[in-house]
Amino acid sequence: MGTALAAAADAAGLDFSPAQKLLVVGVCALTAGAAHMALAVFNDGVRPFMLDFIHGRATRNATGAVSFGLSAGFVFGLGAPMALSTGVLNPWLLFLPTDVLGILAPRRWLAPLLGAAWGAVVVYGLGGANELAHGLPVDFLTAMRQMSTPILFLFALFPALAVTKQFGRLRGALTGAVTLGLVVLTMRVWPGVFAGAPAMAVGVMMLIGFAVAADVRTARASGTVAAEGAGGVGMGPGAEDPMASLFSSGAARLRRHLPLFMALGAGVCALAQMKVFGGGEATSFLIAKGQYAEAAQVDFYRVFGFLPLIATTALASGAYGIAGFTLVYPIGYLLPNPFVAAAVGALVFALEVLALSSIGRALGRLPSVRDCSEHLRAAIGDALGLAILFGSLMAANAMGGGLGILICGGLYLLNEAMGRPVVRMAAAPAAVLAGGVALNGLYWLGLFTPVAGGPA
Repeated sequence: MGTALAAAADAAGLDFSPAQKLLVVGVCALTAGAAHMALAVFNDGVRPFMLDFIHGRATRNATGAVSFGLSAGFVFGLGAPMALSTGVLNPWLLFLPTDVLGILAPRRWLAPLLGAAWGAVVVYGLGGANELAHGLPVDFLTAMRQMSTPILFLFALFPALAVTKQFGRLRGALTGAVTLGLVVLTMRVWPGVFAGAPAMAVGVMMLIGFAVAADVRTARASGTVAAEGAGGVGMGPGAEDPMASLFSSGAARLRRHLPLFMALGAGVCALAQMKVFGGGEATSFLIAKGQYAEAAQVDFYRVFGFLPLIATTALASGAYGIAGFTLVYPIGYLLPNPFVAAAVGALVFALEVLALSSIGRALGRLPSVRDCSEHLRAAIGDALGLAILFGSLMAANAMGGGLGILICGGLYLLNEAMGRPVVRMAAAPAAVLAGGVALNGLYWLGLFTPVAGGPA
């Protein structure tokens, strides 16, 4: 798997066609403009702060500082290393900086210019950085491809982890056993298929099935109680639910800017179709290997984990997600050309924005389904956290043996001891980059000899 990935990434590199460069620059300009208008941001942690900004209770500089603080570690510790090691762009590298630049821009016309400038830096600058890194005595970018195997295989466990967190050990063990069995069966019977794909499909269906069954049982059990309590204490006739009023205001604000969101959906979907962009860690490696159907499947399952969060924060704040519910990612991977992708992406975003209020009401009636999204996000974070750490140590070993593990593992542990100035998910890849620079320095000082054969 590592050899195939290396060949694919070497073939793709970071050498973009003129059309791809233009699209990246245009999408970054558009996303920065949307962030400046407080209509959309990519970082889910920033979106709740947008309500105070929209209503003038927080300044542009203060909101920009929050966005930078929550995003910088992911940009330089995860987004850039993943792009350099796979040859595939990702949302952390493109959209987190445009969040910051758009929010901080003092004028509306300046925000798209700053976003376009960042897009140009990415498409023109990363290629040179990639060539320079591959020419070093210790090629740490090639070593980072060691992360692909643990990320792809451990990611398949996230449904089992989510089931365990929400529904207990017995159902979690059952889901885990089904996952393992399907992975083994796929590797044996369909060796050309990503082994985790069928396992994730069944695991997610089991999780949703358990959640729906729980909601049905709860509704049946509470039906009589609700009927008996209908005449009890309530908000009073004519009273308005303040949360419903807030959600209605947020949905109306987004609908007023529907053309902008359709343009955003068109751009992101076309970018995904061009096969130079992946929506997640595992997806980037799958696209680098040319497994677009499997990449679409992986990103489709992530939608279930993030849809409730994006919907509720968008309704509450009046600021949507740059990639919406992220459905445009898997759809884009599968479409035949960027023109069709642009049309479909615009339609998908329009439907998402128009359906936000209905989705919010539906989530209110399905508490277990809503809660399972939180467990899914936590499980994805746990699985990827271990996979990225383990893969980073494999990369450290490939480029420097025991000394590489000492330096990179030591930097990771130091980050933990210092209270995580770099977020945990990004700390290990950042340590590999820093360790690679350190090993090259030791080589030039005559204190280190690269591992025989170099990274696989």
